[in-house]
Amino acid sequence: MRFTVLFTSLAFLLPSVLPSPAPRSFALWAANSAIVRGQGNGLDASGKPLVSYEHGELQWALRLLFERTGNHTFFNYIKQGVDNVVASNGSVGGGYSAVQFQLDPLRVGPSFIYLYEKTREKKYKQAADLFRAQFAIHSRTAQGQFWHKLIYPNEGWLDGVYMGDVFYATYTKAFEPNNQTAWDDITLQFKLMFENTIQKTATPNHTFSGLLYHGYDFAHKQVWADPDRGHSPEIWDRALGWFMMALVDTLELIDSPPRSRKTEALHALLLSMLNTLAPRLAAITSDATPSWWLVITQPGRAGNYFESSGASMYVYALSKAVRLGYVHDRHGEIIHAAKRAYKYITQHFVVDNGDGTMNWEGTVRVGSLDTDGSFEYYTGIPTVVNDLKGLAAFILASIEFEAL
Repeated sequence: MRFTVLFTSLAFLLPSVLPSPAPRSFALWAANSAIVRGQGNGLDASGKPLVSYEHGELQWALRLLFERTGNHTFFNYIKQGVDNVVASNGSVGGGYSAVQFQLDPLRVGPSFIYLYEKTREKKYKQAADLFRAQFAIHSRTAQGQFWHKLIYPNEGWLDGVYMGDVFYATYTKAFEPNNQTAWDDITLQFKLMFENTIQKTATPNHTFSGLLYHGYDFAHKQVWADPDRGHSPEIWDRALGWFMMALVDTLELIDSPPRSRKTEALHALLLSMLNTLAPRLAAITSDATPSWWLVITQPGRAGNYFESSGASMYVYALSKAVRLGYVHDRHGEIIHAAKRAYKYITQHFVVDNGDGTMNWEGTVRVGSLDTDGSFEYYTGIPTVVNDLKGLAAFILASIEFEAL
């Protein structure tokens, strides 16, 4: 980055949409920059309605900013984006179709529920009901895991937990808090994903971290499916990032009053997972390795690099986990790792445009399991400037970092 930024509480931030000079908060600066560019507004590049998980991720970040600053710019932007895809009768456009059995679009669902709670406009509840109904017909593995998409039969991906199950929990908390069947199903989704993807042993040319592989094929039919549980061959940073954010966000959700005894099993499971993964994430960083590799299973290999979206997701999840007391950072290693990584992130991925906005760099465009899931595949995908998956994660990381 080109200048020194002072960290401050969000309570003292200026509310303007395009601040000048640049704000003292990275969270506000990044959010305002996204808004000025028209990112995440429920429309695609050609101006057509689009239901996008990236937009849902940004809306979650803007919601947190609105709640901390009271700046209605953020609330209005969420509403504008949702209104671009939700009709007055509650139908959802933007390319959404329940029978495609995709979990990704459901990431926008929490915004529907949030707007309904704030405005009581019926259409938002109807849209949320439409998304919720998808779970009744969504394809599953024989164990009960939601397929990531219809086109990926019997495959569970870490990404899908953040996309689908956070909405599932948000809906259940808001409208069906006593639905034990739903809470048990949400618990099952997390449990199966964790058990089928956690790295148990080191394999040739792969470093052991004890973290989670990108996904698994329960049918063992994909070229990448390992004989051991059908998991994919590499730990990809952003997939693990989605899962880590799902853990802390779902824990916070079910902890909010009124706390239901029906969520006790889910709460215990998420705490166990978080306390397993958080120290391991922190442990694979150091002064020499201040951030996280794109392909965590092959650190330092030629072609590998520190990627910005996954790192931001980890900073958010680790900081939030410690702040809310879900992980006991007895010796400070976890927060130290988050602070060190955040410093690296702001120094290497944030660029001052000189006009009050910033650019965000270093986010890999995509990561999928529709090829061979190899190291060469992941490292062969280009990075994109101002990719919303990474920029929204950076806003979230900055909110949590500034709250420390």
